[in-house]
Amino acid sequence: MLEKKIPLVSVVVPNYNYARYLRARIDSILNQTFTDFELILLDDLSTDESLSVFEQYKTNEHVSHIVVNEKNSGTPFKQWMKGISLARGKYVWIAEADDLAEPDFLLRCVNLAEQHKDFSFCYVGSLLIDSKGDITRGRDVNKWGRREKNRESYFDGKSFAIHNLYWRNYVLNASGVLFRREYALNLEDSGFMDMRYCGDWLFWFLMSMQGGVGEIYCNLNYFRQHTAKVTVSSAVSGGGIKEGLYVVHRMEQILDSLGSYKKHLRRGRFYRGIKRSSVSFERKQELFEELFKILGGTVSDYRLERMNQILRIFNPMLLTPKRDRL
Repeated sequence: MLEKKIPLVSVVVPNYNYARYLRARIDSILNQTFTDFELILLDDLSTDESLSVFEQYKTNEHVSHIVVNEKNSGTPFKQWMKGISLARGKYVWIAEADDLAEPDFLLRCVNLAEQHKDFSFCYVGSLLIDSKGDITRGRDVNKWGRREKNRESYFDGKSFAIHNLYWRNYVLNASGVLFRREYALNLEDSGFMDMRYCGDWLFWFLMSMQGGVGEIYCNLNYFRQHTAKVTVSSAVSGGGIKEGLYVVHRMEQILDSLGSYKKHLRRGRFYRGIKRSSVSFERKQELFEELFKILGGTVSDYRLERMNQILRIFNPMLLTPKRDRL
């Protein structure tokens, strides 16, 4: 086990039935060029061979904890907080069990973090991989547009929330993020652990309210896509839309400079998302009712959002999420 020296970084691997990916994941952590870290392995009562994989690493000098739940937590975010509570490092990396990282992920993130006294979190670019580990080609999942690759940006946290997170969760995957443990500990009673789908969106928003946010425009994280992902369940059930309504409502309670036009556009985007979702007609009606109850959104907001999409072609100053993004 690791000596009592306090590491700069705590790496938390929350796992549930990902034995088939675990060795590759843990090896991608142990192969980091930055080595001042402890490794915390968490299992949410897996029914596969996960524990036997963990057992193979128990004598590694970086491993400080191997913790197995007596009962399944029911949500990944409770495992996040368990890892954060066990962590001793100044910074935490939630390295999801089915993802992978480039060897210089930690080095790039720590270097950025140590440059800013108010640092809350930073995140890197991600590439999607399939169940075999092959890169999925196609859309720009990072939504970087024409940003110069391999450089870095650092933003005031509140501005990042207003211009970026309000529209969507641009922090694609927790595995691509390094964050300050001290700030994360403040969020234990924030409600993010009660969510199943959008707890990360709420978490990053509340983290941004405490300090600065960095972006590293380099693909250093590999985000695995497969049918067991929570995001797949979210799309099928519509649960992500419902939780997203609560996250945006929470933002509007805290942020004081959003503007009414922007809020109407945001409601219109929710309306469009529900309208185009693959859930049943009955479920769509339930979600429309939730939209009205939580945010007051109506079909008029949807029409405004659609008109805005047309007029933006002729008016380069018209507000859109892409133009608003920092």
